[in-house]
Amino acid sequence: MLINAVGNETVISNFINRYKSNQLGVKVRFTTFALRHIYIFALLFQDIIGHEDTKRALIRSVQNNHVAHAQLFDGPAGGAGLALALAFATFVNCEDPQPHDACGRCASCIKMKKLAHPDIHHIFPLPRAPKDGEELLAELTPQWRTFIAESPYQTLPNWLAHINATNNQQGIIPIKESRNIIKKLSLKAYEGEYKIMLLWQPELLNGQSANALLKILEEPPAKTLFLLITSQSDKLLTTIISRAQRVAVRGFSDAEVADYLQQKGIDPKRAQQIAYLSEGNMATARHLASEADDNRFEWFANWMRTAYRRDYVQLVKLADDFDAFTKEKQKGLFDYGLNLFRDMFLWQNGAAALLRIQNEELTFVQRFGDTVAPAAIALLVEEITQAYYHLERNARAKILFLDLSLTAALHLKQ
Repeated sequence: MLINAVGNETVISNFINRYKSNQLGVKVRFTTFALRHIYIFALLFQDIIGHEDTKRALIRSVQNNHVAHAQLFDGPAGGAGLALALAFATFVNCEDPQPHDACGRCASCIKMKKLAHPDIHHIFPLPRAPKDGEELLAELTPQWRTFIAESPYQTLPNWLAHINATNNQQGIIPIKESRNIIKKLSLKAYEGEYKIMLLWQPELLNGQSANALLKILEEPPAKTLFLLITSQSDKLLTTIISRAQRVAVRGFSDAEVADYLQQKGIDPKRAQQIAYLSEGNMATARHLASEADDNRFEWFANWMRTAYRRDYVQLVKLADDFDAFTKEKQKGLFDYGLNLFRDMFLWQNGAAALLRIQNEELTFVQRFGDTVAPAAIALLVEEITQAYYHLERNARAKILFLDLSLTAALHLKQ
């Protein structure tokens, strides 16, 4: 069973309790496995966080019968582009559309919740080109459904990790899939008013695929919609961009990210910190929220204060602690440090209005920024950036961190 209840844990909880107590009239063993497979899809506009102007514009285009045959949802990675495209597809073919959203109850909406509507065709990046006779896209479609079920706010690296792609598989949309687009759209719609081709990450089309898509965009079949969702529109052919109506999708605000996380049960203080670190990328925010509760601010502030005091014994101990962290946590601490140093630059240059941090983080930035020379901060930014580069290439974390710490101790206090 699928529940359309993103952001509404009460609905899910009530469902589970009724299921366990057999109030749904079904005799089943309710197991942890079943709990893990209650898929939640955000396919209605009301389920998407923020973006009210964009929602209204999309709805108005349908109501006024001014729907462009090709629309390019252009926004940052981890944004609402895919969610908006799915909600728009649901609204377009809804049998009983409401003034501000699809009904969510008709046969078309129910099929959209399952991502199984016969008139909606999904194209997504494959880990490799399919072999002769291999239907790789069809084989990966069930995984695509579970991927969207987890969250509609996703990124390409998330998808490649979800399908266990190897490190050298960067994602591709081969010529075969472009030809399949032409074949599928040449058929008459089964049920809905429109046949819809939803293409996620079209920037991964190779040259042949892009040219094949361009031909059908120039002469689209009647009642056909192309919904392209990109996070790197600069990599698309200009001829494709010119034939699509651009739907600008902004990144999430800190307040929207924090509100979303608090709905998921994250402590408000931690939600604010994650929102600051994610910089509008909801996929990043979800990943950070899934990590063990670690206070990056306290750790980073202690590191800087220890370096400022030139307490070399404690710096060696901190290097041992850092070495024991996972690589992702190590990189996360470096990312966090770079963000705070950026805010120190803003504070030192009279741009306090641009600061996005609050409470103790803001106090730390103000006091440390008033104490440390801008040149020292600039040096540390460069050093941390270099350390991050080498860390990704498997340099020994303890040596990198200790070298950074000694550099900080030498230059922070002069």
